[in-house]
Amino acid sequence: MGARKRLMAERYKEIKKQTAVAKLNDAPTSPRKMRLVADTVRGEEVNHALDLLKFSKKEASIRLEKLLKSAIANWEAKNPGSSKELDNGNVYVKTIMVNEGRTLKRIRPCPQGRAGRIRKRSNHVTIILDVKTPKAE
Repeated sequence: MGARKRLMAERYKEIKKQTAVAKLNDAPTSPRKMRLVADTVRGEEVNHALDLLKFSKKEASIRLEKLLKSAIANWEAKNPGSSKELDNGNVYVKTIMVNEGRTLKRIRPCPQGRAGRIRKRSNHVTIILDVKTPKAE
């Protein structure tokens, strides 16, 4: 049983070595707006995803582009000898998750002496990059 666990642990290490993760916490954009941009990038090849983000008009794309560049740098740090994978287009956005962050509550004056609530939302974004494996035929 110990050998089997050791084998699975080594396989898990190999898988983890190929993937790169980058996180952005408390981005001051609502999660709904960030998800609109994140959905365009999900599953895309990295260079194509950077182009999509660069030419997008949404403000959230600026933050996602910076985060994707960070994930690419993390992937290059983990895989120093395989920069050709990046040029060949084998590295892709495996997972991109947008979760709700903390909400800042502010008050705005409303008619008849009331106070209206303003919720300034933020989000957390996680990007995971992976390498496409060639399909065996």
